[in-house]
Amino acid sequence: MDKIRQLQDMINESNRIVFFGGAGVSTESNIPDFRSADGLYKQKYRYSPEQIVSHSFFMQHTEEFYDFYKEKMMFLDAKPNKAHLKLAELEAAVITQNIDGLHQAAGSKNVLELHGSIHRNYCMRCKKQYSARFVKESKGIPTCDCGGTIRPDVVLYEEGLDNQIIQKSIRAISEADMLIIGGTSLVVYPAAGFIDYFHGKYLVLINKDATARDVGATLTIHEPIGEVLDRIHV
Repeated sequence: MDKIRQLQDMINESNRIVFFGGAGVSTESNIPDFRSADGLYKQKYRYSPEQIVSHSFFMQHTEEFYDFYKEKMMFLDAKPNKAHLKLAELEAAVITQNIDGLHQAAGSKNVLELHGSIHRNYCMRCKKQYSARFVKESKGIPTCDCGGTIRPDVVLYEEGLDNQIIQKSIRAISEADMLIIGGTSLVVYPAAGFIDYFHGKYLVLINKDATARDVGATLTIHEPIGEVLDRIHV
């Protein structure tokens, strides 16, 4: 039996499907994984991506942070791809490490954003909310009407994940009968550790490259996730 047929059968048998995804889900919407530092990137920035998107860098070099963030992490014209759309159709609960909001744009109702969202931004002084478009189009550091600095509601390096989101994610995974992991290398902790809470029937990994969890999976498919899910019927 081919792997797509196996995946289809597992989905048909499952009532509580949870999807856990990372950057590889959005690369098919032409959003690059910011860790893939190309030559152009190296010429332009003096720091590593991990340094730039850290809490201390944001506080000390806010303008440089925003130069990188607006160019490399805000893709406001990106559209949901076949993976996002199929997951919405399946009505799977989604736990995502991405900050682009594409799962919601595709119609998914139950989305837990581990690392926050580019679409939520707030003034650090008065807490007024601002849109992603406002931040993207601002010159230099986006500034509130009150004079305070606006920051995105995303989890930077050196910052902890939201405890409520962690608890909801763990509960969703522990109650699932099928867990599909896609587009993530499972190297970013603590998020990667959440899958230890899965005790359901089917653990499926869909990723272009092998991961450390392939061995324990019920099914592994090393293909782009959008192409795989597009062949599933709901």
